[in-house]
Amino acid sequence: MKKSAFLIAPALALGALALSTSPALAADTTTYQANLAAINGSNASGTVMITLNGDQATVTEKVSGLAATFSGKPYPHVQHIHIGAKGTCPDMSADADKDGVISTTEGAPSYGAIGATLSTSGDTSPAAGTDLTLAGMGASYTYQRTFALDAKTSASLKAGTAVVVVHGLDPATLSEAAQKAPSDLVPSLPLAATSPALCGTLTAMPAGAPGTGITTPAGTDLGLLAVGGGLVLAAGGAYAVRRRMTVKA
Repeated sequence: MKKSAFLIAPALALGALALSTSPALAADTTTYQANLAAINGSNASGTVMITLNGDQATVTEKVSGLAATFSGKPYPHVQHIHIGAKGTCPDMSADADKDGVISTTEGAPSYGAIGATLSTSGDTSPAAGTDLTLAGMGASYTYQRTFALDAKTSASLKAGTAVVVVHGLDPATLSEAAQKAPSDLVPSLPLAATSPALCGTLTAMPAGAPGTGITTPAGTDLGLLAVGGGLVLAAGGAYAVRRRMTVKA
């Protein structure tokens, strides 16, 4: 029994250490996710996950099936976290001018204004919202970046009204009228360049690290569920000790 007690103590101590040093406990950390669905017949798809730790947001996104080229070069897809509206993605009833395309401004009552730009480098504010040099490029890409979110965008995330929108359509798929129309945001660009192609509302994920399969039973103290896995590690150590004791008995 003394040997068993000796084995249990390090496992529990290691679990306590993991809990005390886990980044998840250092700040209020929440993960949000969205499935990005096609808008305007883009036939694209994607997923996005945002982990918010204090004011630091780590965004991981993967998209495919978008328009591939623009003027013979990889298509620049500007993308943003939109905030301050209904927190939803628009359907075709939002197409007020009936040209067959939901423009960015026509979709705004559903998803709101730009809160943050998912730029590849530099500025992440709304001011960079139409900077094509900072956009995701091509038909498929993976995006990952950590940057500071302002208070309004963080509040919208927590309220469930933050929406990720990826812009940029293939002009060949649009009606003749829409192909000739200028962008409602940047008149020097065609309407296709800034119209939404993907959209998804960000929702908070349950407690527990993504992909771990950890669930939260009723009555569980959420403060004991460390994303870093401290309690899981401690429990695993204790289980191993119990198993050894059973075998020896």
